[in-house]
Amino acid sequence: MSEPCNASTYTQPAWLKPIHLQGMLRGIERESLRMQANGFLSQQTHPQGLGSALTHPHITTDYSEALLEFITPPKKSIPEVLHFLQDLHSFTYQHLPQGESLWSLSMPCMLDDQEDHIPLAQYGNSNMGQFKTLYRRGLGVRYGRRMQTISGVHYNLSFPDALFEQLQQHDRNPEYQQLSLQDYRSLRYFGLIRNFIRRIPMVMYLLGASPTVCRCFVTDRQHNLQPLNKGTLYLPDATALRMGRLGYQNSAQRALGIHYNNLAGYLAGMNNAIHQPYPEFQALGLDDANGQPIQINDHILQIENEYYSLIRPKQPPQGNETPSQALAARGVAYVELRAVDVNPYSPIGINKDSAAFLEILALYCLMTDSPEISTQEQDLIEQNQENTVNTGRQVDLSIQTLQGKVKLQDWMVQQLDAMQSYAELLDVAQHSTLYRDALAVMQRRCQDVTQTLSAQMLQQTIALGGTWNFGAHLAAQYREFYANHPLRTETQQQLEQIALHSLAQQQQLEAQPQPDFSEYLRPYRTLVENI
Repeated sequence: MSEPCNASTYTQPAWLKPIHLQGMLRGIERESLRMQANGFLSQQTHPQGLGSALTHPHITTDYSEALLEFITPPKKSIPEVLHFLQDLHSFTYQHLPQGESLWSLSMPCMLDDQEDHIPLAQYGNSNMGQFKTLYRRGLGVRYGRRMQTISGVHYNLSFPDALFEQLQQHDRNPEYQQLSLQDYRSLRYFGLIRNFIRRIPMVMYLLGASPTVCRCFVTDRQHNLQPLNKGTLYLPDATALRMGRLGYQNSAQRALGIHYNNLAGYLAGMNNAIHQPYPEFQALGLDDANGQPIQINDHILQIENEYYSLIRPKQPPQGNETPSQALAARGVAYVELRAVDVNPYSPIGINKDSAAFLEILALYCLMTDSPEISTQEQDLIEQNQENTVNTGRQVDLSIQTLQGKVKLQDWMVQQLDAMQSYAELLDVAQHSTLYRDALAVMQRRCQDVTQTLSAQMLQQTIALGGTWNFGAHLAAQYREFYANHPLRTETQQQLEQIALHSLAQQQQLEAQPQPDFSEYLRPYRTLVENI
């Protein structure tokens, strides 16, 4: 199959068996704002009972002190990973300050006129902790703090080496058969990444859950949103405004030219972005009037994590490795699917149907041909994403492929049909009906636009009188849900121990002799000299 958007001629390889999928691992990272009873962002510090945000492996903060991030370890099944995520939420609800709730939407709750009232995440006085806060200060200076309050779900997925070994054995390219398993695995993961990017319109339509925003989010920003009711803006057929121009977008990164055609090219692009000064960021300055740093450096990217992407190749760093150094040393270990809105209808932000669909889609993307993405195709992909974000539920909406225009609904039906055999294979491997059930849910959403998350959200937002009322209604439901779902005693004790251990780790780190922070920061500011 040479056409990445045409599934009509695709057939699953006969050699692929359920045993090749045993050993898949998945993990979830979910972000959620802490909200005060009056609907505004929490101004209180990270709850002490949750441990140290710097060293806790599962409960930390993202951009803001009020933006929690829950991180599961890799798990062997979807029920296991969802159960662990629910335990983290249940434990967190025990330690929220009086009157606080977790906001259940991707787009933030009420923000006041002062961006400084969005508190930066704090990680203590170690150099590492100060560095993490400075990175966030730089993001605010560069892009504004409001943008950083958007929440999402990241789905991490790895396939077993047994699958890659079989893929390589049956690969028709003799050059690929000569690669080491590490290099071949990376090559195939990059093929998955390219195909996932090509199929982003389907992800936006089926999982998009941000058709509205609170008016306060676009204070002092140009936009094309329409008033829905008091305090709420929207687009009538929007699916995922979080993934559009109001979300994590900036002109500097759009001009980077970082592509996913191979690992070497990707690493070269990242290296250039980390080392290359950017005039707009240079104009901001490195320090404030008092000599305090306001950004790590004035390069296109302060550090690699600043690169906003739909999906990332990942390899766990060892020691002081950067993400790129880890990838260069050991290749791709898993992929991080980042284009997923928080599902407001789940108390943990994601449900089994979304998780199973993402795994089916990832396997499908891995197993299908994946030509390199040309500049022409990249332009089409970006336009398709923007159109689906803004007008994805519009009747007769079309997307553009290299072969021409195709109706979005017809294209999605074709793709979902081609995924059916993979859903069946995954069910056999997991002894479940989870994957077939999930695909059936997505097929219904495809056939009936009112079944989409974004359509349901819009209907309830109107019925309840606005985005804030809708979000507050859900927050109250989930607060009650966790009050009635206490943790098992053993789990409670384990999470309490992890929290205490993380606090001890931070204290130990801060007790160690450290250079002055300006000295710690110096290598990051002189990177341009080391190209």
